[in-house]
Amino acid sequence: MKSLKHFIEWHIFGVCSYLGEKMGIATSSIRRFFIYASLLTMGSPIIFYLIYAFWINMKKYVFAAKRNPLKYL
Repeated sequence: MKSLKHFIEWHIFGVCSYLGEKMGIATSSIRRFFIYASLLTMGSPIIFYLIYAFWINMKKYVFAAKRNPLKYL
């Protein structure tokens, strides 16, 4: 069960885990905030979640040494 939880946390975007690590807050608290905020505002935090997931994914590609466009300037 723990390996399933780890897979879901890190392979399905990992936004809450990433935010929790950076801010030093429990991941479960961040997830709970997203759930409650989504219910209260009829889904608008989901847009933020998807944008942040895209940003995290793009950051991995930009900062990789092989694909860093800043390296060639």
